[in-house]
Amino acid sequence: MTKAIKLLTALPPSQRQRLMTLAREVAFREDVLIFEAGGTADRFWVIRSSAVSLTQQVTSQQRVTVAGLGAGDLLGWSWLFPPYRWDFGAEAFSPVRAYEFDAAAVLELCEEDQQLGMILVRSVAEILAHRLETTRSKLMEQYTMRRRGSL
Repeated sequence: MTKAIKLLTALPPSQRQRLMTLAREVAFREDVLIFEAGGTADRFWVIRSSAVSLTQQVTSQQRVTVAGLGAGDLLGWSWLFPPYRWDFGAEAFSPVRAYEFDAAAVLELCEEDQQLGMILVRSVAEILAHRLETTRSKLMEQYTMRRRGSL
């Protein structure tokens, strides 16, 4: 399995500095719902400290954790693709500090600096590919364990 890519370190220093001019430091208390699946995806975060759980609502009363994110990880990618709605929910597992980015401002910056835009899109695509690979591995592991248990 490939190593997880970190968004800010994937950018060359000059473009990282340009992107960081749009950052705003935020904090979330433990157990705070940062966003819900289906909500408007108009921002994203880079986690500075602690952990965030990506969640999926299974029933009206049951939410399951599908992934955990930590320092340096990108939280939120739905802002980049229409219809700009969150595919998952996100909850602060413990007190979280993060950089928050307004999606419209970042997309405008990407139009101005198309090299930055291309690197940003490629980086997000690599992050998504890694998360898909991780999820696939977990599903295969669960499937194998269930098959062994049924024999």
